[in-house]
Amino acid sequence: MPPHRWTDESRDASCYYGNVGRSASDADDDDTEADDEQEAFCDGDRPLIRPAADDAGEDDLLQTRHIFGLMGFLGFAVVYAMRVNLSVAIVAMVNQTAIPHNNGSILGNDTCKMPPSPSPSSSSSSSASFWDQDEYDRQDEKGEFVWDEATQGLVLGSFFYGYVLTQVPGGRMAELFGGKRIYGYGVLITAIFTLLTPLAAHWDLPLLIAVRVLEGMGEGVTYPAMHAMLAHWIPPLERNKFAAIVYAGSNIGTVISMPLTGWLCSQKFLGGWPSAFYIFGVMGLVWFGAWMYLVYDKPSEHPRISRKERAYIERMLHVQSQPEHNHVDDVDEDEEQERDRDQELDEVDVVEVEEEEEEHEAIPWRHLATSVPLWAILLTQCGQSWAFYTQLTELPTYMNNILHFDIQSNALLNAVPYLTSWFMGIACSALADWMLARRHITLLNSYKLWNTIASVVPSLGLIGIIYVGCDWVWVTFMLAGIGSFGGAVYAGNQMNHIALSPRFAGTMYGITNSAANMCGFLAPYVVGLIINHRETLTQWHIVFWLAAGLNIAGNFIYLIFASADEQSWSLQPPTRVNRGAGSASASTLRI
Repeated sequence: MPPHRWTDESRDASCYYGNVGRSASDADDDDTEADDEQEAFCDGDRPLIRPAADDAGEDDLLQTRHIFGLMGFLGFAVVYAMRVNLSVAIVAMVNQTAIPHNNGSILGNDTCKMPPSPSPSSSSSSSASFWDQDEYDRQDEKGEFVWDEATQGLVLGSFFYGYVLTQVPGGRMAELFGGKRIYGYGVLITAIFTLLTPLAAHWDLPLLIAVRVLEGMGEGVTYPAMHAMLAHWIPPLERNKFAAIVYAGSNIGTVISMPLTGWLCSQKFLGGWPSAFYIFGVMGLVWFGAWMYLVYDKPSEHPRISRKERAYIERMLHVQSQPEHNHVDDVDEDEEQERDRDQELDEVDVVEVEEEEEEHEAIPWRHLATSVPLWAILLTQCGQSWAFYTQLTELPTYMNNILHFDIQSNALLNAVPYLTSWFMGIACSALADWMLARRHITLLNSYKLWNTIASVVPSLGLIGIIYVGCDWVWVTFMLAGIGSFGGAVYAGNQMNHIALSPRFAGTMYGITNSAANMCGFLAPYVVGLIINHRETLTQWHIVFWLAAGLNIAGNFIYLIFASADEQSWSLQPPTRVNRGAGSASASTLRI
């Protein structure tokens, strides 16, 4: 009999994370039987974790964590709808004909020809005839604001001034006080200031910028808060697919918001473009009420979760934390722990849980600042964000001023890439989980593979736009076809924070996402400087080359310095601050 027994959970963790918790003395022991058992389990013929229906709660069609995922998905859909609607609405808000353009001395082949007004009998396939005559006529309607490219860049980028300020505080507050309230209040604040956007725009430009900054501050906490909640709710081998679905709400929100905003801007309902802000703001308020009722910070706090599902989630998360502790060598003690975990979950000492919640771990700021793998994630996210925000905030202007699309066809074609990216993200994440479960690839190589696909392939699409010129069909293919591989990022660096440190995943994501989203205001500002009243293909080619180059360079750094191992400073016993006098330390480590 070997000195320790391979339980399902310890074998799962060993296959997924490597040699789990084996001390030096264990390694020196003659443990041939246990090694053979581990090798048989990890031979790739079956998934790593195949819990019984009773363990995972598979007899229920809809699990509590699935409801959490659905609400998180809808939350991101709503906040992204409120974020991106201005990118489309600004086309209707601005009087483009009143802005001076220095195109008088530009060569004819450096601009796209203005399509002629289609006649009723015309069968032309030009971009102008993509919609009917009525829609073509609407593109001549003039907006009410005279903002040049630099001012438009400031308005579009002002959201991100606030967005980056609350990333790190949002992640830390989610770790201390729970992600439910932080995520929910973040969406609520975003909705309130979205409703105030039309009023601010009509009142004063500085007030509009201030409202957008405050809106960004509200939304800035959402991603780090969700990252912290995923660490508590989702077992390791479900995280790629689960995160892809939850975070893909941003893609769906964009897909819905862009064409709907374009259509609303062409109508007279509630004044045209203001209706886009009113409708999505109200949706945010409705979502907030549902979120606060249905979602809780942890499985242990949810009053309606089944005992089976709670036991499954907490056992799987306990397995992930096993590398921090030595395995129990005594067989009887190990089996007794498993029985206690399965059969006596409802008898957890409430006092100990409350004491654990009152304790807070100190953030190892020095280790975070000097963590090379964390810097690798940060830099590749910066490259990806620059390309993403160039496309998100500036492409509608490119389609309008260069390809001469009316606002509805503009909005629809800009939404297509986010729909294809959503499908691709789910497909890549499912494939990534399958490859990991079958042990066809290591966790680190999986991160690097999918991050490379998410960075390099869409960059090639941006470069392709340069060579297809004014052909809107090929431009759409480059963005929606090749660009769809950007969805692979969910299986790339997005889950890397949890691998480096489950305890500080929210704070770490806040750090990297804060830096990455600085590109949200830097990219529009730099694009405005590059264009500078010169709406030509040459100037826009510089924009696309810059975005592609930064994206590929960030991935190159990630390939060299990325890691999937939990860092030593995360494995160290946490420094806790007790807020209650005389409170005893909890015996289990918070993950």
